[in-house]
Amino acid sequence: MKEPTVTMKHLPPQMQPYEKCITYGPEFLTDAELIACVLRSGNKEYTSVALAELLLGLRKGKEGLSGLCSLSFEELTEVPGIGKVKALQIQAVFELAKRMTRSEAAKTLNFSNPESIADYYMEDFRHQEQEHLLLLLLDNKSNLLGQKRLFTGTVNSSIVSPREIYLEALKYHAVGIILLHNHPSGDPTPSDADRRMTRKIREAGSILDISLLDHIVLGDKRYVSFREKGYL
Repeated sequence: MKEPTVTMKHLPPQMQPYEKCITYGPEFLTDAELIACVLRSGNKEYTSVALAELLLGLRKGKEGLSGLCSLSFEELTEVPGIGKVKALQIQAVFELAKRMTRSEAAKTLNFSNPESIADYYMEDFRHQEQEHLLLLLLDNKSNLLGQKRLFTGTVNSSIVSPREIYLEALKYHAVGIILLHNHPSGDPTPSDADRRMTRKIREAGSILDISLLDHIVLGDKRYVSFREKGYL
């Protein structure tokens, strides 16, 4: 005889995420229980908590909220019990978290301060599975004139073109630029390719009298500024 499926209704109230949250507050819930509150229901095989635990373990080598945050809409909807609505709810929660972090960082954003820049862009970059290169274009008072995402993939000196970078700088009448890119490994230590690329771009800028003010490499809640390290 087939065993009956266990649902949240079969669990004691103190073990049900909603009831636990109401009684004790969201800070007393595990990550899986918080995700279960977003999901609201499971499927025939899993309770909402078990389904949340499954989701948190999907990204091998990057288990937990960070791994879940990096899952695409397509990857989420491939999980039995996660339809379009649940996938959108999960992505909306993480997007709100990013915007909250960015909003706080914006209060102290200063394009003359590498730490301030890293704090502002960190949440956008640290969960990415590929390298992204962002160009920041500045006026003579270090005010942001514009920004452009130049590349997604493996950033190196043979692919990133100084011509493309400085065409953008001339378009905005920028007098200074900052490069920003991420290392998906989480380790922001610049590679030899990063150093070669930076040197090549700095030399091209000196001819046009447009300064490469910094190159900031973002890892997982860590960064390396070429300017701070004296690499420029």
